[in-house]
Amino acid sequence: MSKQKVLIVGATGETGSTVLDALIEDGSFDVTCFIRTASANKPAAQKLRDRGLKIVTGDLTGSIKDLVALVCGTDTIISTIYPESVGEQIPLVDAAVQAGVRRFVPCNFGTPSARGGIMDMRDRKEEVHDHMFRARLGYTIVDVGFWYETSFPRVPSGRFDYASAIPNLEVFAGGAAPNMLIGKRDVGRLTARIMKDERTLNKRVYAYADLLSQNELNAIVEEKTGEKLELTHVTADQVLANITAAREAFKANPAEPVNMYMMAMSQYANTKYVREDNTPENAEYLGYINGRELYPDFEWLSFGGFVDELLAGKVQKPYAHLSM
Repeated sequence: MSKQKVLIVGATGETGSTVLDALIEDGSFDVTCFIRTASANKPAAQKLRDRGLKIVTGDLTGSIKDLVALVCGTDTIISTIYPESVGEQIPLVDAAVQAGVRRFVPCNFGTPSARGGIMDMRDRKEEVHDHMFRARLGYTIVDVGFWYETSFPRVPSGRFDYASAIPNLEVFAGGAAPNMLIGKRDVGRLTARIMKDERTLNKRVYAYADLLSQNELNAIVEEKTGEKLELTHVTADQVLANITAAREAFKANPAEPVNMYMMAMSQYANTKYVREDNTPENAEYLGYINGRELYPDFEWLSFGGFVDELLAGKVQKPYAHLSM
């Protein structure tokens, strides 16, 4: 039986790397990595070559004819493009249609929410979805909640600092809102499972490993570490004020990665903790199907298990290029 031919866009990124590793480990896929021409000689691209992986180079904003030739023969395109570049998926959609690609997986892999001013990043993603729908391209949209790797709090001893992108010492709107959470490694494993499943074609799929409030999450950390967290409580009104401040900083210097990241984090605080969008109930309201029900045998890493890995020094820091 021939393997499914998959092209990954963004294979060197945070999400793309875990998807790539999972597809290779699964063994059911013939994987090719798309690298921008300008990045072809960067160390991250060389690491892919050193692993013996197939690479193609091109430009999403270049000639559609060249892009069609590049994706021709591909069964599935998985996009894990950088957030600031999600609009560049639109010509990729056009090329996929012309090349007869069967399934397009746009860059989502986050929290479910409605469009229209809640999350700027989500609105940009939905514009890509609309373009995809107009073209009637086969698709699967995957959302997985929020990563453990960007959710755990700093402990006073500093023993988690090696893996921390942000301190996470703020408790928002009382800390009782339930949130879908997942370990980054499971994002890739879940994606591999979904790509082999005909039931997920032309569907939105959500899945998560643990459903925890901030209060529950922090209690797990305190129990496992024996340390009392030094937390700050932030009201719902302050969450909205933080969005305004972050937006102003981003407008002043949009080229600064930290400004984009902090604006996204302030909006995430609203959608997750104030609006309570990051829940199974909201995902199903928005038309998603339940990945946990599709794959009842899937072995998820629990948040408690993730904290054990933190304590053992086994967690890799995400977004290491950002200086917070």
